[in-house]
Amino acid sequence: MKIADLYIRVSTDEQADKGYSQRSQEEVLVRYCQANQITVRKIIYEDHSAKTFNRPQWEKLIAFLKQHKNKSDLILFTKWDRFSRNAPDAYQMIAKLKILGVEPQAIEQPLDMTVPENKMMLAIYLTAPEIENDRRALNVFYGMRRARKEGRWMATAPVGYINKTLEGGKKTIVFNEPQASILKSAFKELSKGNSTVVDVWRQAKEKGLKCSRSHFWNAIRNPAYIGKIVIPKLKDEESYAVDGLHEPLISNSLFYDVQEFLNGRKRPVKARVVSGEMLPLKGFILCPVCNKVLTGSASKGCKTYFHYYHCKSPCRYRLNAKMVNNEYESHLNEFSLNPKIGELFKMVILDVYENCYDSTREQKRQLVDQVTILNNRITKARELLLEGDIDAADFKIVKSECGYKIEVLESKISEIKSEFIKSSEVNDILDKAVDNLCRLDAMYTKSVGYDQREIISSIYPEKFTFEEIKVRTAKIGDPFKIIYLINKKLDGKKNWTAGEILPLSNWVLPTRFELISMVPETIILSIELREQYCANISYFPVPVSSYFKLLKCF
Repeated sequence: MKIADLYIRVSTDEQADKGYSQRSQEEVLVRYCQANQITVRKIIYEDHSAKTFNRPQWEKLIAFLKQHKNKSDLILFTKWDRFSRNAPDAYQMIAKLKILGVEPQAIEQPLDMTVPENKMMLAIYLTAPEIENDRRALNVFYGMRRARKEGRWMATAPVGYINKTLEGGKKTIVFNEPQASILKSAFKELSKGNSTVVDVWRQAKEKGLKCSRSHFWNAIRNPAYIGKIVIPKLKDEESYAVDGLHEPLISNSLFYDVQEFLNGRKRPVKARVVSGEMLPLKGFILCPVCNKVLTGSASKGCKTYFHYYHCKSPCRYRLNAKMVNNEYESHLNEFSLNPKIGELFKMVILDVYENCYDSTREQKRQLVDQVTILNNRITKARELLLEGDIDAADFKIVKSECGYKIEVLESKISEIKSEFIKSSEVNDILDKAVDNLCRLDAMYTKSVGYDQREIISSIYPEKFTFEEIKVRTAKIGDPFKIIYLINKKLDGKKNWTAGEILPLSNWVLPTRFELISMVPETIILSIELREQYCANISYFPVPVSSYFKLLKCF
């Protein structure tokens, strides 16, 4: 009497769609064994796909057969698609079982393996379910591609979103707070270009972002966050993006700013210099002997620490940090804005700001012109394609490159007004900024650490030298150069007689003296200051929005 193992396999979708069940298969197999006087040694139940033989229960069965040869003569199943849906793998497994002395057999599709012609029927039985699987997979693939073209997200929701089923059974993705807000702030931080991607990811993790580092890298490259669905390349159809049905998390301009930073086309990241509270000038001072940058450290005395700025080179030059800090604080008085000139200062800045704000129209017009040129380039390439002067591959390259540039320019056009502060907010910013500029020395004294270094770097764009505990002449930032001129009443270059008391620079044209001599001194300063701004634009860097960012620091 032969001994058989009964193999019963069903996958979840088959059981739901086709009515297969383990009980019905078991009943048919047991009845067959009773009718043919076959002893049932073991019944194996499997709930796994038949695309491969990497199935838990099947692997256990093969391992048992290897250890206990001649314990079974047959492995019975109802049909060959219960055995496998992959013809090449099935042939290999049949050969493997033959070595183990076991014959696989389907009771509803019986085949005598000793008859060579039956191998053709076996190929049909094995290939038919494989074809069915492939057709089903292809239908699913094209169905998902069509859904993507309609703007639907067809996968697990990206970071910051969550999958949701709407009324009517339609599926979409919606914001998942607070993950969405944390990721949005991460995009804003990256767009500044002041931190590395890893640093931003760590900051987001501390705020509660649930995302690995590699997943974060993929997320900040994903156009889904601007409401775009990417359609992958397929055969002759190039990859492109369509508008998604979900709500975008960030604006187009913010996303492309981050891409510019990731591609290395934005300013490099500047690492922060860490300095103690007693060494705010660390990294700013040059050695007067060897012209190298001084570092700082503390020496322990009997009862306390003494801080010094010193050079690492053999010259061993050093300065007492306390004396240098005190001298620098007193030196800041020269750059504190005269309170009497504060209102005039605001008036001039507002005047220049309004003029620069008008220039946005010209900037927008230039961007629109660039978009028009790119569209014309695509049109010309299409005409060349129709005339046969270029092939389809070249046309696709031109269309793809121009399309990307047009998308970037259009995002800049839509966001161009956001670069300027609203007029209603300008006065508030100026009031606070001018008030802080009038008490710059006091604000520096109250600040600590990085805030003090921000003030120092805004005044001195280049490193300077202390010699004999005095600040030697150094290059001053443009805004503070203007303040310095105002405090000195712009009289540093007078070349007229001492009897003339007009506090004006000799840059002013002679015809202006007759006009100004009849008005009060404050109006004279106002006109002179306007003249300085308009005549020498280097005193007021462009764009103006960057100047207001500086004022926000104060």
